[in-house]
Amino acid sequence: MRTTRGTAQAVSPESPHLSLATVCLSGTLEDKLHAAAVAGFDGVEVFAPDLIAEALSPDEIGHRCRDLGLSVELYQPLRDIDSTDPDRFAANLRRADATFDVMSGLGADTVLVCSSVSPDTVPDRDRLAGQLHTLAERAHARGMRIAYEALAWGRHVHTWDASWEAVRVADHPALGMCLDSFHVLARGSDPAPIADVPGEKIFFLQLADAREVSMDVLSWSRHHRLFPGQGAFDLPGFLGPVLDAGYSGPLSLEVFNDVFRQSDPVRTAVDARRSLLALAEATAQRGSGADPVATPPAISGPAFVELRDPGAGPHGELGGVLHALGFTRTGVHRTKPVERWEQGDARLLVNAAGEDGSSAIAAIGVESADPRAAARRSERLCAPPLPRRTGPGEADLTEVAAPDGTSVLFCRSAPDGPGPAWSQDFVPTGDPVAAGTGVAGIDHIGLTQPYDAFDEAVLFHRAVLGLDTVADGEFAAPFGLVRSRALADDARRTRIALTVSLLRRGSWGPAVTDPQYVALATDDVLATASAARAAGVRLLDVPSNYHDDLAARLDLPADRMAAYRELGVLHERDADGDLLQVCTELLGGRLFLALVQRTGRHDGHGWADAPVRMAAHRRSRRNATTA
Repeated sequence: MRTTRGTAQAVSPESPHLSLATVCLSGTLEDKLHAAAVAGFDGVEVFAPDLIAEALSPDEIGHRCRDLGLSVELYQPLRDIDSTDPDRFAANLRRADATFDVMSGLGADTVLVCSSVSPDTVPDRDRLAGQLHTLAERAHARGMRIAYEALAWGRHVHTWDASWEAVRVADHPALGMCLDSFHVLARGSDPAPIADVPGEKIFFLQLADAREVSMDVLSWSRHHRLFPGQGAFDLPGFLGPVLDAGYSGPLSLEVFNDVFRQSDPVRTAVDARRSLLALAEATAQRGSGADPVATPPAISGPAFVELRDPGAGPHGELGGVLHALGFTRTGVHRTKPVERWEQGDARLLVNAAGEDGSSAIAAIGVESADPRAAARRSERLCAPPLPRRTGPGEADLTEVAAPDGTSVLFCRSAPDGPGPAWSQDFVPTGDPVAAGTGVAGIDHIGLTQPYDAFDEAVLFHRAVLGLDTVADGEFAAPFGLVRSRALADDARRTRIALTVSLLRRGSWGPAVTDPQYVALATDDVLATASAARAAGVRLLDVPSNYHDDLAARLDLPADRMAAYRELGVLHERDADGDLLQVCTELLGGRLFLALVQRTGRHDGHGWADAPVRMAAHRRSRRNATTA
C-alpha cells in the first residue's frame, strides 16, 4: 500500500516512503525509472538533464511513472535563480515558469532550487528572501512548491541554517527547505538544531553518505557520494533531528557517484533501497521508542566457513593441509559432497563440488541468536533467500547471496532450540581427534571484491549482518592501489576484511587474481606455524629484506627474528598491540590460510604487510606455473 506525503507512516522503519533521484543510476531516463520500480521504490526525483536527453515528453514520462507505480516527488534542479541584476532576475522567473510547465506534465508539485553560485548572486538576506517570495508566489499560483537548498559551495548561502533564515524571512506557504545530508555534513555543520525547525517548512529530504576525503567539496560531491551505510557520515545522527522536527515526507537518495553511473541500474537501485531501509532501522534504534523489529538479531561469530575445493577429500590438497594443521575430519554431509573439519572453535567445510576447478570461499555460516528472524530481516533488506535443496532431517538454513557471490547462511550450532542445528546434517566419521597445532578459532575472513561491487558489499555486511566499520583505508600494492574496509561486530567475534583493486586495467596483472583467505586464530603463532611446517604445510616464503627492515624497526631478540625468518612471520605493530601472521602457499590458485596471533587490543587485518604478502604469493604462483 502506498503511503502519502505528510503521514507518520512515511518515515516508519517498517514501511518508509522511499524515493530515488534518477541521477543515482546509469542509463536513459526510461532505464532509470524501470530500475527504480523493479527495486521497489515509491517515487523518484527527476533530474533535469535526464529529462532533456529523453525522447518522451514530460506528459509521457509522467504517464510512464504512474504505470510503473512511481510518483514524481521532485523535479530538480532550478539553479542560480536570484540575481542582483533586475533584468536577469526577470529572465530567471521566465525560466521558472517554463520549469513549472514541465513539472505539470510530469505530475510533480515540488521543485528544488539551489542556492546560487553565480557572480551576481544576491548577498543580502532580506533581498534574497524577497526574490524567493516572488518565486514562491508564482509557484503557488500553479499549485506548486519551492524547496530551497543550500549548496555546500554556494556563493553566499552554503549552510542549512542560512537557507532556513532566507526561507523564514521570505515567509511564504509555498516556500520551504530541502535538506541534503551531504551539504550539511560535508561542511561539518551540526544537524541537531534542525529539530527546532517547523516540520512543515522542511519540504524535502535528500540523503547521501561519503568517505572522508581531502578535496574541494564540489568535486567530493559530484564524484564520491555513496548510499547511506557505505561511507563515514553519521546519517542516523542527521536523520534523527529531521524527523524530530516533524518531517514526514519521503526519504530520498541523491548520490553522484562515477561507479554507480556506469553500473547495472537495477542492481544499483536494489542496493540504494537497502541503504534507506537500513538507515530507517538504525535511526529508529537510536530513538527512545526503538521498534524491536528494527533490531538485528545478535550474531556470535562464524559457525563455519565453507571452502569449495574440487577433488576434495581426506587425500586432496585442502584436506591434506587441514590435517597437517591439526584439524580433524569429524563429519561427512548426509547428501552432499561436503566434509566437516574442526579444531578448537574453528569449523571449516570442504565442498568437492565446483565448476571452474579452483578453490574459493563458497559460504559463511553466521551463528545467530534467531536464524529465522535474521532471515526475515535480510529479506526485508533486499537480500531474498536463495533456492536451497534440503534433505530429510537436515537443517532448514536460510542462504542469501553477498554481492561477490559468496553465500551467507544464518544458523545455530546448539542442538536445543527450534529445528535441527546445522551440524546434525553431518554423519560423524569417528576419526580420532588430532592433537591440534593451537588453532583456537576463526579470526577473520578476507574477501576481494569486484570493483563495481565494493561499496555494495560494505553496505550488505553492515545492513544484513549488523556489522560496523572498524578500519578503512588504502595501500599501495605491487599491482596498484588497493582499497580496504574491515567490518566487525562489537565483540569482534565476526570480522570480515574487504579489499578491491581500484585502477587495475589491461592485460598486465598479478598471477593471483581476487585472493581470498581464512585467518585462523592462535595464541602462539610461532608454535602453530612450526608444527604446521613440521607436518608438511607449505608456508609462504617472506623475503629477507622484509625481516631486515622489521629487525631495524622493532629491535626484537635475535632468536625471535631467526624464527620469523624461518617461518615467514609478518609482524604489524601499532599503539594498541601487535598482529603476527603466517600465510600458507596458495591452495588452488587464489585461496590461502593464515595463522594469526593478536596481542593487546590490536584491531588490524595485516594491511601494512599486505604488499609484501601479495608479492610473495605472486612469486610463488609464478614459480609453480613455470616449473
